[in-house]
Amino acid sequence: MKKTMLGAFVPTLLVQLASVDPAAAAGLDRTNQPIGILFEEGNYVEFSFGRTDPTGHGTDATFGTDTGDTLGGFNLPGAGLKLQLTEQLSAALIYDKPWGANTAFPGVVGNTTSMLGGTRAFADSDAITGILRYKFNENWSVHGGIRYQEISGDITLSGLAYGPANGYSVSLDRDGGTGWLVGGAYERPDIAMRLAVTYNSEVDHNFQTTERTALGVVNGTVTRPATTAQSVNVDFQTGIAPKTLLLANVRWADHSVTDLVPPALGGDLINLDNSVTYSIGVARRFNENWVGSLSFSYDNVEGDNIVSPLSPVHGHQAITLGVRYEKDNMRISGGIRYTKLGNALAAPRGGTVRASFEDSDAVSLGFKVGFSF
Repeated sequence: MKKTMLGAFVPTLLVQLASVDPAAAAGLDRTNQPIGILFEEGNYVEFSFGRTDPTGHGTDATFGTDTGDTLGGFNLPGAGLKLQLTEQLSAALIYDKPWGANTAFPGVVGNTTSMLGGTRAFADSDAITGILRYKFNENWSVHGGIRYQEISGDITLSGLAYGPANGYSVSLDRDGGTGWLVGGAYERPDIAMRLAVTYNSEVDHNFQTTERTALGVVNGTVTRPATTAQSVNVDFQTGIAPKTLLLANVRWADHSVTDLVPPALGGDLINLDNSVTYSIGVARRFNENWVGSLSFSYDNVEGDNIVSPLSPVHGHQAITLGVRYEKDNMRISGGIRYTKLGNALAAPRGGTVRASFEDSDAVSLGFKVGFSF
């Protein structure tokens, strides 16, 4: 739909306003595995970058002292290419960093020591997703593809809370795994309405792991399996007034399948709950060049708020403001997001609560540059 044909309806391109969503969510989720680029008109390429800086101070349950800031910041670069191969067939290639973690309890805060001091969890990922979309007509389409992802990480259990396991660590060498996605969409171009549903499969990994205790390396290097979550994304948009879109998204993620059981430790290192994340917002075209958006999201995590010290967050609420400037074939988008991270009680699995976290939050900034060709 060209700008000159907008009339009383909202241009479908509004839904591609840069979403700045890189705050910590449930489990290891960071990008929500978006595929919106598939619905761009014609050929299109984009590049994006996001930065999140969280703050998470807890209170040590034993000493009543500050744990120090346990949540580290992270960057989220991204890119995508969409090609219109025929009138009915299109393809997209997407790069993102879907999973990650960056938690570290300072060993000493001031003159006090936390029961979890020195505990650390770090994970990094990169993924390439290739997707094909076939349109049966202007209303119905299906899409599917392959995702290849690589992940690496390391975990350290440190502090008196871990008893004999104090000083244990495990390193996970970078490993690649392949999954798939499939979905479909129903559209009504006359009212800029679209409902798209996408299923993302689990991805299995076999990590080469090296375990260490306070006494040194144990077991040498062994292979341990781990799986990243399957998920379902439901994306909806519709025009609700001239030049105004209603946007909504629901994402379910099965984080509970992500287990890691190194032989020396004899127990699962990762204890994550499933989640359903809801978001709703509006996008408004102000004139030929400027578009703005406002959205709210809520992350509903299953279970109580007792969590692993490796991820001392339980759900979130967030508000995002976005803006986009368009000129000829270029789009420049940017936004800011404030996230209130859910209160949590940190306890080693099967153990006693060792720290409580309240008033944790995060600020995220992001931008995207896109070109139609």
